[in-house]
Amino acid sequence: MSVLRPVILAASGSSRLQRAVTGFPVSAAVVRRFVAGETRAELEPVVRELLADGRMVSVDFLGENTTDHRIAEETVAEYLDLIDLLADVWRAVSAAPADARWVRPAEVSVKLSALGQALGPDGPGIAVENLRTICRRAAERGVWVTVDAEDHTTTTATLGTVHLLRSEFPWLAVAIQAYLYRSAEDCAAAAASGARIRLCKGAYREPAAVAHHRTADVDAAYRDCLATLMRGSGYPMVATHDPAMIERTALLARECDRARGDLEYQMLFGVRPDEQRRLVAQGRAVRVYVPYGRQWYGYLTRRLAERPANLMFFGRALLSRS
Repeated sequence: MSVLRPVILAASGSSRLQRAVTGFPVSAAVVRRFVAGETRAELEPVVRELLADGRMVSVDFLGENTTDHRIAEETVAEYLDLIDLLADVWRAVSAAPADARWVRPAEVSVKLSALGQALGPDGPGIAVENLRTICRRAAERGVWVTVDAEDHTTTTATLGTVHLLRSEFPWLAVAIQAYLYRSAEDCAAAAASGARIRLCKGAYREPAAVAHHRTADVDAAYRDCLATLMRGSGYPMVATHDPAMIERTALLARECDRARGDLEYQMLFGVRPDEQRRLVAQGRAVRVYVPYGRQWYGYLTRRLAERPANLMFFGRALLSRS
């Protein structure tokens, strides 16, 4: 694991550094490589271009750790409008794969902490009802929903919430972070249940007591979780930019006789776009995780921690624009 990773993740929790970075005049322009704007109006052309190019989208309205009822309500309202926008755009573009018995080109990604999970003793229940409201609108408009993973203290509650609501919305998905020790068992349970699962390596600063820290160990855990999901009855969503993992996925797909509509690759907006297009050209299903909104600082620092080479890009861009 890069020696920069813990430093960058520590910075993600620094309110002082956040104020300095977000207040720097050129930061917003540089962030646009990884964030599709601050508003739905700025987001729309990005989504339209991706869908027209044959890629699918999972859109995240940035925000987390909400401790204000009003902000949680505003977040729900934003997601309802976002779902309407995505449904209208993808139908206009008509990008749905013809053989997709599972696949919906448009999806939203949601964090339970943004929906009020931390609002005191009633928070978990509030988050469940807010997620149910979002899922109802998504079901009406033919849009999917994935619940994002957050730090390990929320994992049990997140998986429990998704399990509860899948009885109403069987397409509801959840992200599992392979670097957590518990994820091998979580993936086995998900594979047996037929769920949609986004498998990622992990993006938070976690203690060694709950998560792998060495790169080789994280990679091994990812490979094991990937094999479990691919051999199960669910729908794996393989979130990786790692060439070795991409090829491993293709090999497992052949071994497990998985067709185009039986799995997808997921990559971040602004990261390896040429590889995204290459996979699409090969007939593989690719979904791009597209964040937007003003609360981009935490998201950006986690992306830099995952791939410190992005930090060099950010620094060069700041210098060139200053």
